Amino acid sequence: MTALLQQAFAAAEKLPAAEQDVLASRLLAELDAEDQFDQVIAGSSEKLAGLAAEALSEYRAGLTRVLVPDQL
Repeated sequence: MTALLQQAFAAAEKLPAAEQDVLASRLLAELDAEDQFDQVIAGSSEKLAGLAAEALSEYRAGLTRVLVPDQL
């Protein structure tokens, strides 16, 4: 455990039990969301590769143009 995380847990220990539970729930939800995000990204590599190949094919065929943000 890092020193910063230890400091955070030490500060959390000083909170009333109800606030500790709220904090714990938020932390667990955040960790779960991170896991879900990682799974979505890992599962999308084939789709991203397909989209990249399609974009490269369109570029090579001259079907793309330079993006000029000021002209959007």
